[in-house]
Amino acid sequence: MPTVNQVPHLQTALTGPLLELEQHLLNHQADIECWFRKQFKQTPAPFYASVDLRNAGYKLAPVDTNLFPAGFNNLHPDLRPLAIQAAQSAITQACPIADGVLLIPENHTRNQFYLENVVVLQEILISAGYEVQIGSLNPEITENTTIDLPSGKKLTLKPLVKKDDRVGVEDFFPCAVLLNNDLSSGRPEILEDIDQTLLPPLDLGWANRYKTEHFDHYKNVSNEFSKIIEIDPWLINPMSLQCGPVNFKDRTGLECLAGAVNTVLQETQQYYDQHDIDSEPFAIVKSDSGTYGMAIMSVNTPDDVLNLNRKQRNKMSSAKEGLVAEQMLVQEGVYTNERINDAVAEPVVYMMHNQVIGGFYRVHTGKGSTDNLNSPGMHFESISFQSSCVMPDQNQAPDAGPNRFYAYGVVARLALLAAAREIAASKNASEVEKAS
Repeated sequence: MPTVNQVPHLQTALTGPLLELEQHLLNHQADIECWFRKQFKQTPAPFYASVDLRNAGYKLAPVDTNLFPAGFNNLHPDLRPLAIQAAQSAITQACPIADGVLLIPENHTRNQFYLENVVVLQEILISAGYEVQIGSLNPEITENTTIDLPSGKKLTLKPLVKKDDRVGVEDFFPCAVLLNNDLSSGRPEILEDIDQTLLPPLDLGWANRYKTEHFDHYKNVSNEFSKIIEIDPWLINPMSLQCGPVNFKDRTGLECLAGAVNTVLQETQQYYDQHDIDSEPFAIVKSDSGTYGMAIMSVNTPDDVLNLNRKQRNKMSSAKEGLVAEQMLVQEGVYTNERINDAVAEPVVYMMHNQVIGGFYRVHTGKGSTDNLNSPGMHFESISFQSSCVMPDQNQAPDAGPNRFYAYGVVARLALLAAAREIAASKNASEVEKAS
């Protein structure tokens, strides 16, 4: 079984010019791991998270952090032992007396790719030594429903019920309740004021959470980290600005949005000039709540926002669960320098507790290096073990597979720490509100 708090030795087929940053991280590995241990002891990590990264060659930065990750079926089976051990640690910390876990998934029961994720997550938790039942919020699930999946596996969804101040299914009402539902459509009343450990808390669903707040925490984390190992924080941090309310259909708020785009482009150009980077700045405009690949676009000038046609404006106003995107995030665009079989790719890193448990590459044959790859037509390439070693290899070049992924794991854990602080701040705010 791999050792706790270590990053797996993984195989990638990619090379790139991030050598200086990667070598710097390798040289400071002991300092980095010590710092992470102290930080996560002070602020416990979320139960799980996934982080989308972009590697521009001169910059490696997170562009999205998901606290309800839905791609466990894309992780390589070789990595399952890491996930099992991490799940044991996460559940023990959150609910030491737990002997079972209630898993609450998204409502879209017809999305079989998503359901494959749910069954793999269930398998991980069962292998960790817990009874796991799946309770559905979907009003269409009124009785136990077994679904046959393309993999040959079966998934049984059961109606979620509430007894007194606990939720469960049938006679199963465990201490730990794990959400794999990002609550885009709102906070379910059935989950309010329950006497169980809810992971993550309701306040971290997209009904309450903004990406801007996460990236504010990430900015602070990256600044602290950069001082420890003496790097320019810009190398790992994308500039982010909030703008809203914006109504794309009515064209209201677009001037504010264009102004934010202009600010991001100008400040990015200053950094490009400072670091002698011969690239054209671009910005990403996306919903400040969960995008699910929706309400997101890449722009090169402020006019790109002002001159959207009707089709583009309709696309930008549509969010998950049929909601309308209003609060927007304007973020510094980070090129992806990754390629798999000549198709653009970006690494996605998965974590449980404070441990990296693996990842995959999101690949899109129809997109370019400035595009959002989380869109129809994408596919996934799993990252697998290269050997039984679970440490970066100091004897290899910094862009060798295990060392490249060590760098990814470091930046992903910075985003994980930002999420931990985000959860702590939300918890403190809720306690203050209740006290008043």
